[in-house]
Amino acid sequence: MRVIEITAYGAPDVLKLGERAAPVPLAGEVLIRVSASGVNRPDVLQRTGNYPVPPGASDIPGLEVAGEIVAGDAQAMAAAGFRLGDHVCALVAGGGYAELCVAPVGQCLPVPPGLSDLQAASLPETFFTVWSNVFERARLQKGETLLIQGGSSGIGVTAIQMAKGLGATVLVTVGSDEKCAACMALGADHAINYKTSDFVEQVKKLTNGQGVNVILDMVAGSYVAREVECLAEDGRLVIIGVQGGIKAEFNAGLVLRKRLTITGSTLRPRALEFKTAIAQALKENIWPLLASGTIKPVIHSTFAAADAPRAHALMESNQHVGKIVLTW
Repeated sequence: MRVIEITAYGAPDVLKLGERAAPVPLAGEVLIRVSASGVNRPDVLQRTGNYPVPPGASDIPGLEVAGEIVAGDAQAMAAAGFRLGDHVCALVAGGGYAELCVAPVGQCLPVPPGLSDLQAASLPETFFTVWSNVFERARLQKGETLLIQGGSSGIGVTAIQMAKGLGATVLVTVGSDEKCAACMALGADHAINYKTSDFVEQVKKLTNGQGVNVILDMVAGSYVAREVECLAEDGRLVIIGVQGGIKAEFNAGLVLRKRLTITGSTLRPRALEFKTAIAQALKENIWPLLASGTIKPVIHSTFAAADAPRAHALMESNQHVGKIVLTW
């Protein structure tokens, strides 16, 4: 099978088209003939040597795929309601940039009605991440307010739609007026250009001084101190990335007085059982919203798999709104 390999750690051009033996599905797994592979920030981190591959995972990058089930554990497939020939999207721990990919049955979801494999390939990584962090760790409830740092990212456009679909008010920060407009078009109630406005002041103004209930943060670093100021009483800050640095200094007194929770997580190393539970929650709560069109995949660009370096360069430029997908 053809694959995209990381030939050395470095710039996007270290990604090269290569050939590998096809993987063999084990107990509880299926083999997917991949139509499309999603591109995510962790892929970039892996390429630069800053995201070690979990033990036992493929060294081939790629955390989400969509395509046709061509082989697998018949008993596990039957228990999950899948058959050979079904089209699924799947979250994987690696190996997604390939023509064939193995995935645990529990981390597969049916391609939603009306969606193509290409669209479905843009779903798993961000949908699993947002559900796990915003709705399980941070416990966002209907009627509460969510602030998303980086609203135009793949994570951001997913979080906007999921939060709105489940009844929350959504604020986002982005780096341009064009991205503000894009986020508003997706359903965000307010969009803040952090390059021209102080997001702390804007959040306080937009919430009548009360602050937001939940913040989804991919930046960390110096943002944490400002986010502590933005949170309402009993607010929850969930950190899922450290693009701004791993160290933060903040007013612990505010944490005490407002009874704040600061938490975070990474998805890739979590156990199969954990990811399977997320898949089931998505199927129950979110897949109907995709089927009805309430939530829609947002794909900025598609590239032929051989053009993976261009896809990574776009990811690093931060010029995209939504997901980047490779096609096979």
